[in-house]
Amino acid sequence: MTATRGLEGVVATTSSISSIIDDTLTYVGYDIDDLAENACFEEVIYLLWHLKLPNKEQLAVLKQQLADNMDLPQGLIEGLKAFPKNAHPMAVLRTAVSQLGLYDDEAEVMEEKANYEKAIRLQAKMPAIVAAYARIRKGLEPVSPRKDFSFAENFLYLLKGEEPNAIAVEAFDKALVLHADHELNASTFTARVCVATLSDIYSGITSAIGALKGPLHGGANEQVMKMLSEIGSLEKVDSYVYDKLENKEKIMGFGHRVYRKGDPRAKHLKEMSQKLTDLTGEPHWFEMSTKIAQIVTSEKGLPPNVDFYSASVYHSLGVDHDLFTPIFAVSRVSGWLAHILEQYENNRLIRPRAEYTGPGKQSYIPLENR
Repeated sequence: MTATRGLEGVVATTSSISSIIDDTLTYVGYDIDDLAENACFEEVIYLLWHLKLPNKEQLAVLKQQLADNMDLPQGLIEGLKAFPKNAHPMAVLRTAVSQLGLYDDEAEVMEEKANYEKAIRLQAKMPAIVAAYARIRKGLEPVSPRKDFSFAENFLYLLKGEEPNAIAVEAFDKALVLHADHELNASTFTARVCVATLSDIYSGITSAIGALKGPLHGGANEQVMKMLSEIGSLEKVDSYVYDKLENKEKIMGFGHRVYRKGDPRAKHLKEMSQKLTDLTGEPHWFEMSTKIAQIVTSEKGLPPNVDFYSASVYHSLGVDHDLFTPIFAVSRVSGWLAHILEQYENNRLIRPRAEYTGPGKQSYIPLENR
């Protein structure tokens, strides 16, 4: 047996949910460009879970189910209030989702119908958890969801307590579509490994959140905004980036293990970044981003990935920087749930082997002789 570092190039399972072939990302065969331009997030959720696009009635039912299940148990809200106000929102989300399972009478029921209903509840409650903690840590009470709002509208409403404008909703909905699934990425693989033991959905999603929390996965967009804030102005981009390159320091938001020509999702968020930064009167965030991208791509041959422009998009929507990765989770849970349901359908315990690199055969030495 020979190890492959990071399992690069290893095909670990089969899946009908999404694919990355020749730098093209598809959800159930639909090109991400097609979906980003035409589909709403709820359509994408349905597509990932049912492997087909919904008709009008099916979409209406799903939207209603999500709106009806967005309220949080009061006990969970009290738990959020008891958390430290300086806790990282990803740590809060990880803990809260685990706690959420305690309030679900069907948490341990493994029938197909029960698992689908739990998927609805988890998808609906994830944005409510993120928004509730964001408000609680500022001394504000959580807001109740609006039954007449879309998923994207409701999250922005729950976060700010006011009706979002149409451009903000469009931008956020598109970001949700783009982040929904990405084949067998680290967090999705973690979720599938977890539930392959026949553990419950809440455990699977909790483990996925833990994997997404890392800066080499979902945490990159937060680090991108930190970089933009440190640079501060367009005039300082050159010196900052070239210093980083000279010192061989990593610049977040560039390159991707499975893409060679570039992340196909990045261009959509680049367009939204330009539109939103103009709208908010802060075009320098977009201008700085494009200049950084030009230098890094020219010097290192690395194009920006989806995290790079999502940072300025979320900033322009007035989202706290440490909420960027939880927002990623609010979208990606749709893909995690799709993969968990698929894993349950045709399950086999995921148990790889390791190439041993330790010492050869040894004999026990009595304690007094060591």
